[in-house]
Amino acid sequence: MTDPVITAEGLGLRYRRRGGAWALKDCTFTLPAGRVVAVVGPNGAGKSTLLAVAAHLLRPTEGRIEAPGWERVAYVAQDKPLYGSLTVAETLRMGRELNPERWDPAVAESVVAGGPLNPHDRVRSLSGGQRSRLALALALGKRPEVLLLDEPMAELDPLARHELMGTLMADAAERGTTVVVSSHVLTELEGTCDHLLLVQGGRIRLEGPIDELIAAHALLTGPVGDLTPHTVVESRTTGRQLTALIRREGPVQGPWESAEPSLEELLLAHLRASRTLEGASV
Repeated sequence: MTDPVITAEGLGLRYRRRGGAWALKDCTFTLPAGRVVAVVGPNGAGKSTLLAVAAHLLRPTEGRIEAPGWERVAYVAQDKPLYGSLTVAETLRMGRELNPERWDPAVAESVVAGGPLNPHDRVRSLSGGQRSRLALALALGKRPEVLLLDEPMAELDPLARHELMGTLMADAAERGTTVVVSSHVLTELEGTCDHLLLVQGGRIRLEGPIDELIAAHALLTGPVGDLTPHTVVESRTTGRQLTALIRREGPVQGPWESAEPSLEELLLAHLRASRTLEGASV
């Protein structure tokens, strides 16, 4: 079994300035080393806060998290904070000076060149997509053991997203880098990530290897009936037709057609079920 690189137990973070609301609550999970982890959930679910805690930028209110130290972690925040007065070349030089023992100029410069970015352009003059590319160049140039990315592709065009995601996947495969990437756009993650962390309402709703999670569920269609002993995640009835996502508890028996859910079907069903539970508890 792969050793864990990030573990959390009972993790919670409460914002004092927001009426004491919990941004994270009772989060427990284990992320294996060398995996590409998708942190998925709706806007405001707590994804950004979770990554900031893993990057040691926020201190949890309760519980614990074990993650590598900052020198072994690279973190790209959603707003891509960079120094606007520096040029592209000066920004890369800063990355080298801050990480003298780990810096790989060839990797950083190859990401920048794919833009292409003019080394003499100042950061303040760059487009959102160019700033994203430069931030990713800094992160990859550090040669981190863990790469934390918060909505890294949001401002990139489709071709640039595809190319940079390929770069990230190649780096993870070659160096065994653990990549933890958050997004609410499933198409960015499906087919590239192998581990899932589903966050909603500040809580972990689903976690584990994606192939195992999909295999543990079934999408059933057929006449309305008893689905015991399976756990029903979500069910919908149209006339006499039942559609349900279940957690398998042994073989599926009965007059239903059973299919393997897609990642999108799995996530949407769990999100709708969690939202229903939250609404019922209000």
